[in-house]
Amino acid sequence: MTGFAKSPKTPAVLVLEDGRIFRGRAYGAVGETFGEAVFSTGMTGYQETLTDPSYCRQVVVMTAPHVGNTGVNDEDPESSRIWVSGYVVRDPARVPSNWRARRSLDEELRSQGVVGISGVDTRALTRHLRERGAMRVGIFSGNALPDEGTMLAEVRQAPEMKGANLSEQVAAKEPYVVPAIGEKKFTVAAVDLGIKGMTPHRMAERGIEVHVLPATATVEDVYAVNPDGVFFSNGPGDPAAADGPVALMKAVLERRTPLFGICFGNQILGRALGFGTYKLKYGHRGINQPVQDRTTGKVEVTAHNHGFAVDAPLDKISDTPYGRAQVSHVCLNDNVVEGLQLLDQPAFSVQYHPEAAAGPHDAAYLFDRFTSLMSTALMEAERA
Repeated sequence: MTGFAKSPKTPAVLVLEDGRIFRGRAYGAVGETFGEAVFSTGMTGYQETLTDPSYCRQVVVMTAPHVGNTGVNDEDPESSRIWVSGYVVRDPARVPSNWRARRSLDEELRSQGVVGISGVDTRALTRHLRERGAMRVGIFSGNALPDEGTMLAEVRQAPEMKGANLSEQVAAKEPYVVPAIGEKKFTVAAVDLGIKGMTPHRMAERGIEVHVLPATATVEDVYAVNPDGVFFSNGPGDPAAADGPVALMKAVLERRTPLFGICFGNQILGRALGFGTYKLKYGHRGINQPVQDRTTGKVEVTAHNHGFAVDAPLDKISDTPYGRAQVSHVCLNDNVVEGLQLLDQPAFSVQYHPEAAAGPHDAAYLFDRFTSLMSTALMEAERA
């Protein structure tokens, strides 16, 4: 339940499932909301974060203290709506200031019914989540709040992220096409598991016509567009519950079509190759995560949003049903697998977000790597 009328001093309470409570003021819509409490370390790009479908059913805690300074514009959303379940900030901007701003962040949250809380010690909350791990949370706001025991009971009744199959909830219901910018060089079938708008744009910039397909797409749907390559997008939820996309990934691998996966797509590739996945303690979220490309030795600063990871051996080549595979990228903070690569056919993936509309752009070369795989495949087909 949410409402739009409030005063700036409307009380709000954040309740974690382990019983920790933070008090503050309502920010955005007034009401109550539930989700998984996670923190994002990005200092910019809050509009892209809010509209990223990968954040479905998550309550995002911003570690940067000042949020909303540049307001909200009509150019930067990654999708048609805000997807976060709730929003937690310390010091929201009183007045936005940017030449592109059309409204304040508070107004946008209210207009979309997103319940948030401000005035919270987000440093203490982030330290708590780092120590205890991501967990269920509720935000309650209004002038007549339930007692603490009732709020805690409601939080503990909310669904957990583990086991959640969310891709179909956030993906497009019908196919659509993003045309190539300039000369068309390739056609790509992009399986939407929660795709961000900037992803097909980055491919279009490279002469790729992108056919975005729903998460429920079949192998017949994919190959009906005569793709030169297949892409699996980012998205929310537990990869262990995404059996449909895994089956589709296996069918694409059987045909040896050039393949690229991002974030959730990396986890789907991991499962298709026979690796397991697991839930991280508190995940990686933000635009300042160091990752090493082990194929070149280069270290990139990258944008992340994932709470699950692939369980693959870091230092050996693995035999899979589709040939040899290796870990191509690794996070330098904690050695989490950040990329996979097949050695005997043109398929690779990364766990992070190379499209990174808010930056950094260190990993944009991965789209060029994908186009190179398609170019090579086309030349080999012509020779054959």
